[in-house]
Amino acid sequence: MTASILELPEVRGRVSPLSVQDYHRLGEFNGNGRRTELIRGIVIEKISKSPAHSTIVALLYRLLLARVSSGFAVRQEQPLTFKDSEPEPDIAIVRGTERDFLETHPCSAELVIEVTLTNPALDQENASLYAEASVKEYWILLGKERRVEVYRRPENGRFQERLIVGPNDTLECPVLREARLQMSDLLP
Repeated sequence: MTASILELPEVRGRVSPLSVQDYHRLGEFNGNGRRTELIRGIVIEKISKSPAHSTIVALLYRLLLARVSSGFAVRQEQPLTFKDSEPEPDIAIVRGTERDFLETHPCSAELVIEVTLTNPALDQENASLYAEASVKEYWILLGKERRVEVYRRPENGRFQERLIVGPNDTLECPVLREARLQMSDLLP
């Protein structure tokens, strides 16, 4: 199995990481016609999205788009370009307008949100990636558990605060006061 081979230290040390610039030359799809993203110099195939995942992301996008003030752009499944990675989070709120990113993708965000209905391991691992890029706040919406892991205050490549928001709570983002959401609005 391909994934398990990466668990071997002698193989991991021989993996050829790609730079963001090299990744841009690959094109949008891999050799199998599947979409990818670059995480820590490794090209990873994006997993397919269930109808529930797509619906939750669409609801979240519409809710945030209606609440976020001018001077910020709400991006859905669009790249953020970091030092060694180019993730495509489900939602990212960035400073600026859509037109500000005609030539380059944003290199940080005020808020990044990932929705997961299965295994949150990669999203949890990516918390350090977002902290290193000075993303102010990172949410992992855990659909099956009906809760959200909230990561705040990036410092030295790590978030200094982590809290759990339950199904009857309100999600608040101190950086974007208008991004206040009732969990019941997100998880029917």
